[in-house]
Amino acid sequence: MSSAGSVTLWIGKLQAGDAQAAQELWERYFRRLVGIARQQLQGTPRAAADEEDVALSAFDSLCRGADAGRFPQLHDRDDLWQLLVALTVHKALDLVRHQSRQKRGGGAVLDEAALAIHVCGGAEETRLEQVIGREPTPEFALLVEEECQRLLRCLDDDTLRSVVLRKMEGHSIEDIAAQLGCAPRTVARKLRRIRTVWSREVLG
Repeated sequence: MSSAGSVTLWIGKLQAGDAQAAQELWERYFRRLVGIARQQLQGTPRAAADEEDVALSAFDSLCRGADAGRFPQLHDRDDLWQLLVALTVHKALDLVRHQSRQKRGGGAVLDEAALAIHVCGGAEETRLEQVIGREPTPEFALLVEEECQRLLRCLDDDTLRSVVLRKMEGHSIEDIAAQLGCAPRTVARKLRRIRTVWSREVLG
């Protein structure tokens, strides 16, 4: 089975509550999420484990939401990556805000347990729908926009940018192929190239 097919299969199993699927996706995406978190936390005072904590929190929210059926548009690896990026950026922003409040109030930096309560979406404080379902704050929208623009600038081909923008708008590979006047396999090949470029950029 292809890598793309494997991810799609794991997504379906994750939505059914399969712990092994969650482990497979964790191993595949965790380092990339740490890279996204590192970029968003640049220039901020933080503990050594903050990047990994943010990535862990984002993945935890993915699992909780998928199991609860909160992501009906989550179908393939591209949908998954967009969602993981959005979750990770949001978690990083939440951590920066919390640390800023702690600094003003003289409190300590979040430890791992506190981060799990504050950011992960525990029942006591914030459920996942409050993170995903609510209107995004201007700061969050700006961070996501900046990350998208940065990744788009990494692509050296206007056609690649056109393909990824259409995919982010929710178009299928077949739709994109029809719009661009090419075969679906050509679009799939371009998406693989985009993923390679972006993975290299995120992981450094």
